[in-house]
Amino acid sequence: MQQRFADEILETHAFRGDETVAVRPDRILEILSFLRDEPALSFDFLTDLCGVHYPEKEHQYEVVYHLYSFPHNHRLRLKARLSGDGHITSVTSLYPAANWLEREAYDMVGIHFEGHPDLRRILMPDDFEGHPLRRDFPLTG
Repeated sequence: MQQRFADEILETHAFRGDETVAVRPDRILEILSFLRDEPALSFDFLTDLCGVHYPEKEHQYEVVYHLYSFPHNHRLRLKARLSGDGHITSVTSLYPAANWLEREAYDMVGIHFEGHPDLRRILMPDDFEGHPLRRDFPLTG
């Protein structure tokens, strides 16, 4: 992966057998296709996807893809760092399980997944204003 996508990789990290790779979001579909289809990797299962908000950082949003390879019994955490408006391409065409996970990240954090087949709220009421898992969401009781 490092040879093929060297310009897209921002950072790598390994801790106790867990590998994390942070990438630019521009080629996320190509990167995930490679990770899924390359026989030596075969990350054929999207375990989870979540959105994170860091208002103090240059890249305010991250989409974190938790991948698993059944053939190789291996895990990988792929982080796409988004700047500005929090837009990224949907991966539902590669991993159908991403459908509801992307909807949750949209609903809770406000990340927009371009090309998603049905991007709308999934947990909060349709008329809810804001995204409750953003760090700048007002906490009132």
